[in-house]
Amino acid sequence: MTIQTIDGIRVDPGETIDWIVLDRPEAANAFNNDMLERFSRVLSEMASTGAPVIGIRGEGRGFGAGMDLGEYQASSSPVDDVLRLSSYVDRWMAIWRHPKPVIFAVHGYCIGVAAQMAAFADMLVVAEDCMISEPTIPIGGGFIAPSWVNQVGARKAKEFAFLPGNHIDGLTAVEWGWANAAVPADKLVECVEHLAKRIALVPSGVLAVKKRSINRAMEAAGFSASVSAVSESDAILHLDPDVQKIRQDLATSGLKKTISQFRGDSSQEIFHKFQK
Repeated sequence: MTIQTIDGIRVDPGETIDWIVLDRPEAANAFNNDMLERFSRVLSEMASTGAPVIGIRGEGRGFGAGMDLGEYQASSSPVDDVLRLSSYVDRWMAIWRHPKPVIFAVHGYCIGVAAQMAAFADMLVVAEDCMISEPTIPIGGGFIAPSWVNQVGARKAKEFAFLPGNHIDGLTAVEWGWANAAVPADKLVECVEHLAKRIALVPSGVLAVKKRSINRAMEAAGFSASVSAVSESDAILHLDPDVQKIRQDLATSGLKKTISQFRGDSSQEIFHKFQK
């Protein structure tokens, strides 16, 4: 059987796990509109077909670089901006509400919206040396880190969000509670497939109800309410004069020069310096 990549998404079927592969490595697996639409269609189709477990991973050097900056622009209308941003969260909530367990395998880089998306996984396995990061250019706010609060707590979410381009590795992601486990990169897919083989022994109806009951406990703790508000927060920041100035710098000076203004040590690197 020939496996095709359509609009940056490839499906690798298996007996116990079907992989949805972000397969746009020439663009660092950055999401564009076609890729998002294809992802949602494939995820929806898998609710009633295929293997009992779904895996999501990236092709190439990393999991994903977030949104394609060529399409990730604040809309002229604040209402349009909120609706656009909400559509991303709605796609991730479809992972959360999917009847099947969804396991993410994150390697290389996982940046911005990709790090938000991964927070909606049922289980999350990362490569030990992966880099999970905030966007380096602070042109939005309150969109990614709130989705982390239920896993890592408010202080770690703020630590992640406050420094531009802040990043953690896979081992730190496990320490924080964001990921289940960190394994060597060359063992990542094998590890997730072994998990799926064990999970698939449980009847699909039992898995669906287990997932729903655990989700309800998190929703009672405020998960759904917190992620439903992130679009408004980000849209408001897009109208801030300082943010608009950064956007203008990005348009006139280019990506590389604009990023250079904000590059620096991560919070973990700063702490390590002063803990010696």
